[in-house]
Amino acid sequence: MAKSKRNKIVPLTQTDKKGRAGKDALYEQIRESAELYKYIWIFSVENMRNTYLKTVRSEWKTSRFFFGRTKVMAKALGTSPEDEHKDNLHKLSEQLVGHVGLLFTNSEPEEVREFFANYTESDFARSGIKATSTFVVPAGPVYRGEEVFPHNMEPQLRSLGMPTVLNNGIVTLTNEYRVCKEGQTLTPEQAQLLKLFHVQMAEFHVTLKSYYHEGHVHRA
Repeated sequence: MAKSKRNKIVPLTQTDKKGRAGKDALYEQIRESAELYKYIWIFSVENMRNTYLKTVRSEWKTSRFFFGRTKVMAKALGTSPEDEHKDNLHKLSEQLVGHVGLLFTNSEPEEVREFFANYTESDFARSGIKATSTFVVPAGPVYRGEEVFPHNMEPQLRSLGMPTVLNNGIVTLTNEYRVCKEGQTLTPEQAQLLKLFHVQMAEFHVTLKSYYHEGHVHRA
């Protein structure tokens, strides 16, 4: 009879005392979830926002999400045939690399795929993200939508690189200004300007990578 892998204790080494309790709790929660749910998915997130991830969690209240601390998650699943929690689960933990998380669920794969294929949220881009389009502000009065920028924001626009002046109390550009070019990696100043102009160039979405079910790892 095969020896059960469910009760093996794997120490979490190289952890400081302050963070040890949280890591131990995460370890135990993942082990417990591996017993309660049929499917274990690995996912990654584009343009991570806690607000949107919280929304996803609320949509999947009967499932469990774990995000971050990939080394602890890998330890909980097992990193080799000798310490894996279930048969071949170490093959899934091998893919816990980078900014990824785990989804434990009893929902069938088609339902999971359909939901995440259709769930996206637009947001403001952060610095370091590539611009998805070129954004140019024409010379003259500076508009945000259909309204001229408030006069008290002129110093802020100028500090971010825009050649603005106050003309009779109206924020005015002395010449056309290109905030960003498509494909360009955004600087902090460019990201802030896009936000001030209410231009969204980021999209939050979850990408499914692979999943584990009954001893086998499948591609998403």
